[in-house]
Amino acid sequence: MARAILFDLDGTLVDTRTASWDLFAETNAAFGLGIDTREAFFKAFESNFFESLARLPVEASRLAAAKQHFMQALRERYSPPFIPGMADVVRALAPHCVMAVVSTNDIGAIRRILVNEGLATCFSHVFSGDVEPRKSVSIRRFISGEGYSGNRLCSPSYQGGADRPPLHPDDVVLVTDTVGDVVEAVEAGVRAIGVSWGMHSERQLLDAGAQRVALWPQELLAWLRGSDQDHLGSPPAPSSAICSCHLPPSTPAADDPASTGALRRARQLQGRQQAAHEAPGSTDASADAGRTQQQEELRQALARIMGRPP
Repeated sequence: MARAILFDLDGTLVDTRTASWDLFAETNAAFGLGIDTREAFFKAFESNFFESLARLPVEASRLAAAKQHFMQALRERYSPPFIPGMADVVRALAPHCVMAVVSTNDIGAIRRILVNEGLATCFSHVFSGDVEPRKSVSIRRFISGEGYSGNRLCSPSYQGGADRPPLHPDDVVLVTDTVGDVVEAVEAGVRAIGVSWGMHSERQLLDAGAQRVALWPQELLAWLRGSDQDHLGSPPAPSSAICSCHLPPSTPAADDPASTGALRRARQLQGRQQAAHEAPGSTDASADAGRTQQQEELRQALARIMGRPP
């Protein structure tokens, strides 16, 4: 299993195909950048997005103003929905490794999106585009920076990494939807896993150097939790460890036992135990023995469901 997982935000965690283009189209129209179609916008992510903008035949002052305009729009109005299933993937991985977001987006937009989804404390670190435009630089900083091997363990409290060995490039995986990110991951010496629901196709991502490409979010769990050991290392951690990141009030926590079928069955068994214990019956020894045996069978079944020794 990877010790650290870096997630791209746009197109990987959230559905950006419409939301980001709608905002950039306003910037493009206001500053005449010449990126007039969604396809041309997506093509700009085949390398680092900011470097693609810098190559446009536009004077530097207008380009700088356009970048500021776009980042301001992202900061104030960008609020795309999460890809279905990706929030569950984040919560399932968070207790087992260090996780960070590496994005060209604005730090304010990243914060708003993660807080609204209840995932902010699942990530130990965030590297945003308004601080460092190149992801390869952020990835190298993450690997070499003292203390980045620590984790927040899904709570605001930071668990320092002083007692852990430093991160090595082989310990780190970047999950992304764009060719440009894959190229920057390879440049920084880390592995890249693509996702097929973002800007670029499975073939494009593989050709750029992605180790593999997920068709569904749940594949990321199979690969990154270690069940696919031929590529990604150590055995999976116990499945009972689930992230306790805070969720919006209307959403049950992923580790809330009340939301699992196992607990429903356990509660049914507990109810049957109590009913068996309280039911009136014969006072003779054979009736008492029968009730005792039934209760022991129920206790063992409950222990099996809860994953505990009987």
